[in-house]
Amino acid sequence: MKAYFHLPGLFEFYDLYSVFLPLFREHGEYFFDWCDIGSIYGAPADCLWGGGRVGFGDADPEKVYDLMNEYGISARLTFSNFLLEENHLSDRKCNMLCSLFEHGSARNGVIIYSDFLMDYIKKNYPDYYFVSSTTKVLRKFGQFKEELSRSEFEYVVPDFRLNRELEEMDDLPQDHKDKTEFLCNECCSFDCSARKECYENVSRKSLGEACEDHRCVSPNASRGYRFSDAMENPGYIGQGEIRDIYMPMGFSNFKIEGRSLGSAVVFEFLLHYLTKPEYRLKVREEVYLDSSLDLF
Repeated sequence: MKAYFHLPGLFEFYDLYSVFLPLFREHGEYFFDWCDIGSIYGAPADCLWGGGRVGFGDADPEKVYDLMNEYGISARLTFSNFLLEENHLSDRKCNMLCSLFEHGSARNGVIIYSDFLMDYIKKNYPDYYFVSSTTKVLRKFGQFKEELSRSEFEYVVPDFRLNRELEEMDDLPQDHKDKTEFLCNECCSFDCSARKECYENVSRKSLGEACEDHRCVSPNASRGYRFSDAMENPGYIGQGEIRDIYMPMGFSNFKIEGRSLGSAVVFEFLLHYLTKPEYRLKVREEVYLDSSLDLF
C-alpha cells in the first residue's frame, strides 16, 4: 500500500515542479518508498470556473500538459467555483483547458463543487474523473458519508475538521476509504465559522465581480500561512501520522494545500511529506542551486 499525495500548483508552480519531478523520478533513494505523487492540481490566473483560491498561475498550459504527460502524473483542473450560471459554461479559456487536458499518459481529473458544471463537463469532455471539493465544507460526518456514496465522484475531500474523527473513519467500508482524500496541512482556524463565506468570496472574484477581500476571522490571520502554525492545528496530519495511523487504517490519499503560497513554502511541503530526513539537505541543494529557478 502507498500514500498518494495530491500537490498544489499545477499552473502556479510549474517552474518548481519542472526541477523537482526529474529529481523525484531519477533519485528514488531520496524519497520514502511508501509514497508517490497522485496528482498536481490548480487553475491558471483569471480562470472563470476557478475556486478555492484566487489563481495566479501564469504557466503556459501546453507546457504544463507536456510536463504532466512526460512524468505520467494526473493533472487536476480546480474548477470549484460554485456561483456559475449557464452563460458561464461557454467560457473559451476554460473549455480550451478541458480540451487540452482531457487525455494524457495518466487519467486527468477535475476538482469540482457545482453539479451544474460537472454535468456539462461529463457531457462534453467525458474522459475526466471528478473530485468533490473541500469548498463544500462537509463538516458533519453524515454529509461526508452521503458524498462518498455518490458514484460520480472518484475522490471526496472532507472538511479538515473531520480528520480526527478516527473511529468513524475506521468504520467506513474500504471502497469509501479509497475515495477519501484528507486535507493535511490546513492553517485555517479549527473553529472558523466563515469558511464557506471565504470560498464564496473567491468564487465572486473568479467571476470578475468587484467585491472586497474576505476578512479572515482567525486570531492569527495577520501572520499569513506558516507551516509551523499548521502543524499546531488540531486537524493537521503529518508525514508520520500518515504512515503510522492513516495508512494502517486503509487510507491512501492525502491532499496538500498551498496554491496561494510561495514556491519556497510549497517546497517545504515536498521535503516534509515525500523526502527522507537524511536526504532533505541534498534535495534542497539540488533545487535551490538550480540556476533556472527562483524560489523567492
